[in-house]
Amino acid sequence: MNPRRLLALSTLPALAGTVQAAVDSGGLPRALDSYADAAGAGLGEVLAARAAADPLNLAALVIFVCAIVHTFLTAKIRHLAHVIEQRHAATLGPKASAPIGDQPAEVSFAGQILHFFGEIEAVFGIWVVALAAAITWFRGWGAVVDYVSGHVSYTEPLFVVVVMALAATRPVLDLAERCLRAVADLGGGTPAAWWLSILLVAPLLGSFITEPAAMTIAALLLGRQFYELKPSPRLAYATLGLLFVNISVGGTLTHFAAPPVIMVAQVWQWGLGHMFTTFGWRAVLGIAGSTFAYYLLFRRELTGLASVARAQPEPRPAAPAWITVVQLGFLAFTVWQAHHPAMFIGGFLFYLAFAQATAHHQSPLDLRPPVLVGFFLAGLVIHGGLQGWWIEPILRRLGEVPLFIGATILTAFNDNAAITYLATLVPGFTDALKHAVVAGAVAGGGLTVIANAPNPAGLAILGRHFGAGVAPLKLALGALVPTVIVAICLMIGS
Repeated sequence: MNPRRLLALSTLPALAGTVQAAVDSGGLPRALDSYADAAGAGLGEVLAARAAADPLNLAALVIFVCAIVHTFLTAKIRHLAHVIEQRHAATLGPKASAPIGDQPAEVSFAGQILHFFGEIEAVFGIWVVALAAAITWFRGWGAVVDYVSGHVSYTEPLFVVVVMALAATRPVLDLAERCLRAVADLGGGTPAAWWLSILLVAPLLGSFITEPAAMTIAALLLGRQFYELKPSPRLAYATLGLLFVNISVGGTLTHFAAPPVIMVAQVWQWGLGHMFTTFGWRAVLGIAGSTFAYYLLFRRELTGLASVARAQPEPRPAAPAWITVVQLGFLAFTVWQAHHPAMFIGGFLFYLAFAQATAHHQSPLDLRPPVLVGFFLAGLVIHGGLQGWWIEPILRRLGEVPLFIGATILTAFNDNAAITYLATLVPGFTDALKHAVVAGAVAGGGLTVIANAPNPAGLAILGRHFGAGVAPLKLALGALVPTVIVAICLMIGS
């Protein structure tokens, strides 16, 4: 007998023992088909039985809900941190801000901790600690390590970090600004024309350079051309909600750019032709309809922004064309290798060397926003991976219209890519049901920060324009009208 064949056969018992041990230890996340759901049982009975069969399910859900509630309280927590720091500074007196040599000025420990708890990008990472404690209680520390380091995929958070950094580079941003300036000049180059051009064109770029890159470019340009003019809070929130909704649906012209579409494209065999004919024209119609609806609603204020005086920055010279082409090449390579972290991270390291060699044509690289967004998404996928036990039974029991509405609502409280992924696990989905769940997932992608992966990127860039921070309820209200318009468009003729 071939020695290699003999060796392979001799390892089978050990391999079988390893697999059985993994099953016995209850690997996470638990397979949905491992639950013995009673035939004909109602939704409440199924959920109760699954919670009883594995109490960790309920613990993970409670912790996830606490994390969501925490996101709604971040503004108040940051305000409290500011109050505590002011009191601390008053106690210290004149030495409050006086560093001694290389020693920084004394800070309030309680105030700094509260600032950390008030950072919305840190929320889900903070609650991962509580989740790890719960998993340890029910399964042991080994289950925590196995789940967090072995079963959770961090490809999307890593990709968002890299693509945000590349999209925010000076040559790429300058090129995008010149292209959108040409569109805005058709309307006279006014703030209203810039507002329209960014919100109409930039989201559609998401179908080609991915949604996180489109969000980064759109948010940076909105900050420069619109939010610097100090619009009213009502218009500021309406614009942020509209941006989030438009980006969420703007990536559906293709099958490789929007996270919720990527999750289903291969499983359901959705190609470029299917996406463009089924979702593409509807997405364009929805983006145009929602944007012009808000333009008509806020036309007087948008027109008034043209009279707001602001200091015009000195125009900076454009980077040489070859540098812009090379950096677009780095961005294209990252998008091409989006599912292979070793490749796009390696490419990013080469970019860092290139940026250093062309530093006089670059802006300082600020990695803080991309890293915070990556931390946010990593925490979200850790929590989201343990929520399938209750989401899957809900999706399985809904008809076409209820499924569309249900997916839209569920998306607001869980990343829309997770919703569509769980839909692929439901057997017997018709084409109409597949369309409904994806349409609902992308339509609801602007209602909250956690609804769509690029949203934290937009928040990290534009959050400074909202004083104490973005209020989640006001964001949801700002996104509500565009969500309804987009939802109607996506379901036309389906």
